[in-house]
Amino acid sequence: MEKIILSISGMHCNSCAKIIETTLEEKEGVSSISVNYDSKKAFLEFDEQKINFDEIKSEIETLGYKAS
Repeated sequence: MEKIILSISGMHCNSCAKIIETTLEEKEGVSSISVNYDSKKAFLEFDEQKINFDEIKSEIETLGYKAS
């Protein structure tokens, strides 16, 4: 399992954080995710055999946010 912390920009409220969480929770390979609106960070644990960082980043950016 890979653990990463991403900085997320473009969130305007707690609902934005929840949208990101809900979307990524449904992705195969993501075992845990927590997005904190106040710190603008996402804490993820995922199986790199099933999903990779670029796919995760792309999903977040598809929602209209930036991840780094």
